[in-house]
Amino acid sequence: MTQPDSTRPENNTSEVTPQDVAGRPGEHAIFIILALKDYQAAKPVVQELCGTLPALLRSLRNRFPGQGVSAVMGFGALAWAGLFPERAKPKELTVFEEIRGQKHVAVATGGDLFFHLRASRMDAIMELATYISSDLAEVASPIDETHGFRYLDSRAIIGFVDGTENPEEDEALAAAAIGPEEPEYMGGSYAMTQKYLHNLAAWNAIPVEEQEKVIGRHKYNDRELTDEEKPENAHNVVTNISGPEGQELKIVRANIAFANPSRGEYGTYFIGYAGTFSTTKRMLENMFIGEPTGNTDLLLEYSQAISGALFFVPSRDLLEALAED
Repeated sequence: MTQPDSTRPENNTSEVTPQDVAGRPGEHAIFIILALKDYQAAKPVVQELCGTLPALLRSLRNRFPGQGVSAVMGFGALAWAGLFPERAKPKELTVFEEIRGQKHVAVATGGDLFFHLRASRMDAIMELATYISSDLAEVASPIDETHGFRYLDSRAIIGFVDGTENPEEDEALAAAAIGPEEPEYMGGSYAMTQKYLHNLAAWNAIPVEEQEKVIGRHKYNDRELTDEEKPENAHNVVTNISGPEGQELKIVRANIAFANPSRGEYGTYFIGYAGTFSTTKRMLENMFIGEPTGNTDLLLEYSQAISGALFFVPSRDLLEALAED
């Protein structure tokens, strides 16, 4: 399949309204992944939530003005087929399968429903998470819930600024949202989620200069290392993807830190929104398998993927239509 240009100037989503797939990570975030117990029994409950979620958001935005309250709702491949069999499957929606390299593995943990909640106040999205969980309690069981927070000046918990390569404004929406190549799902997005745990003891034991070579950027001022300074498998090298004509292909990352200090857990929740999952998949293959094979991401020497799932995020217009199906 031919990869579209990351900027995709022809990707005019003005006819539909995407969910918040191009927004910044925010101060706080809650990620929820659920498994549905029975698709047919769950369908009316899920449909009702598709219809009421916009009203819940409006209510919370009125109660917490200026706090950037937002929510994204997505569906796994099996859930989409089970809940909406009359609708064709989005072109690149599939059950994410593990990517196994010689040394590292991007694990697959699955999920039927996905929610990404963001705000400048944790209590606002905690209330939203409570509403969602209460509505789905009878038909769904939890797979994972992770609470993230902004760390310092938008840094990953390993100390480097995260999301530096993100496109901005119109380019961000063009990269994150499906364009006219999938007219039925225009304005939607493919969301890839992963949780990474970092071995901070090992990471902090190496000199800053070595850390910078792993990431490909200077730690304190976030300047990119020169091509001569950084290794060919630095993190920002292997995740740099080009299309067939040499154009850079972008995704929108909304990564955020999470931690459980009493258990010694320090991690990054990776979420990549893209108009094509194939772009994100190539990044992951470069990281975990290597291009060429074995040239794997240096960051994986200190970080382990402990989850992985792919979801389709409908546009807001389609989300409302699903409620009426």
